[in-house]
Amino acid sequence: MTGQRSDARRNYQRILAVAEAEVAAHGAEASQEQIARTAGVGSATVRRHFPTRRALLEAVFQERIEDLCERAHRLSATEDGRTALLEWLRALVRYAVSARGFANTLSYEPPTEEPSPHSCGNRIAAAGTPLLQRAIHDKAVAPHVTFHDLLTLAVGIALATEHHKDPETQADRLFRLAVEGLSPEHGIAGDPRTQGLRHW
Repeated sequence: MTGQRSDARRNYQRILAVAEAEVAAHGAEASQEQIARTAGVGSATVRRHFPTRRALLEAVFQERIEDLCERAHRLSATEDGRTALLEWLRALVRYAVSARGFANTLSYEPPTEEPSPHSCGNRIAAAGTPLLQRAIHDKAVAPHVTFHDLLTLAVGIALATEHHKDPETQADRLFRLAVEGLSPEHGIAGDPRTQGLRHW
């Protein structure tokens, strides 16, 4: 039994190492069959460890997810709630831009009857939501803004700039544009909710 567990651990680590290289080369569409061949295991073994593509991607980006969660925790001690939220969001966007496939991992999934508390999206939301709530409490962000709004913005910027010749610079420009607003003094005509955008 112990030998079987050791073999399973070795297989897991080998599959994960190959998956990291494949995702870096091909993004979220990396072939699970190719990962299995390169790792020297069967496709069934890959799926036993990673039953879905999302599970595989979340394992590949585990370190980045943990870093973002830890960064959110550190920033919670920042005196200015707006500064803390924007610094964390900028880090989220930069991570999503710098690692192929990461934005896909963060993509919004429709709610399920039994959402996993350990999923990438839920862990990111649990880390970032307190920063958003504090910024709203400080009246630095409009009260109707949700964490899903912010996550969608970050993912959208990352995906839109993925093939740009200088994706990081372009992503940062779009992020600043989103924060500043197209017309921050006026909001969107006819929609009173957008008057809160001036806080951004």
